[in-house]
Amino acid sequence: MSAPEDEERLLLLTQRWPRASKFLLSGCAATVAELATFPLDLTKTRLQMQGEAALARLGDSAKESAPYRGMVRTALGIIQEEGFLKLWQGVTPAIYRHVVYSGGRMVTYEHLREVVFGKSEDKHYPLWKSVIGGMMAGVIGQFLANPTDLVKVQMQMEGKRKLEGKPLRFRGVHHAFAKILAEGGIRGLWAGWIPNIQRAALVNMGDLTTYDTVKHYLVLNTPLEDNIMTHGLSSLCSGLVASILGTPADVIKSRIMNQPRDKQGRGLLYKSSTDCLIQAVQGEGFMSLYKGFLPSWLRM
Repeated sequence: MSAPEDEERLLLLTQRWPRASKFLLSGCAATVAELATFPLDLTKTRLQMQGEAALARLGDSAKESAPYRGMVRTALGIIQEEGFLKLWQGVTPAIYRHVVYSGGRMVTYEHLREVVFGKSEDKHYPLWKSVIGGMMAGVIGQFLANPTDLVKVQMQMEGKRKLEGKPLRFRGVHHAFAKILAEGGIRGLWAGWIPNIQRAALVNMGDLTTYDTVKHYLVLNTPLEDNIMTHGLSSLCSGLVASILGTPADVIKSRIMNQPRDKQGRGLLYKSSTDCLIQAVQGEGFMSLYKGFLPSWLRM
């Protein structure tokens, strides 16, 4: 078969299954990005758990009284205390999560943009459509990926549990899924899904909408063309807005997912995301909702 025929065949495949192709490409890109940036995600999660005031109710306040450390000191502390490779602890469920989440949200967003809403006559995607489409895409993608996100967060905290002398909860990824399922049932795999989809909606609203808007503005009002420089500046702005909007919900989500549970799978620290929010603000101050902000922004 000649080269032109190969190109034509490949083109037909992508045209025949455009959504599946976008899902697979998004999943592959997400896997590469996850491996490259995962230490930032681990650092973010550890920072979000530092100084958790609600642990005092279980008598663990002494163990949790370590001074607050910034992003760099936290990362160096993990390397010194647990080993360099522990910066990637929990990366397997994180990859699972990103394949489902990134593929799901991008396919949903493009479907809403191209089929449901459509662009205006000047080929521009209106801001209000980007807002609704981005939020809906984030909610759907994150809801589907919640079980993998739950396992990721809990495995990211295993190294800290070992340093504190606590027993490890899991032997590996599949054991984590099986144990959570056995203790809490199907509902247990969706623990923390409410703040999780709230975070996803806010992040996607800030991320996708800001990216589209900034790129459109730069192309129309500056000498920049639609190239890598424009994409980079748009990503910088969109990541900042997404982190500002989504970090509080991310902190709440991480704490609810990581909290100890009883034999029925019920959380021992927080009754709901609202209860977690109130306890965090009352016990640690409003800025506790922005723990892990810097690594979160850099990662985005």
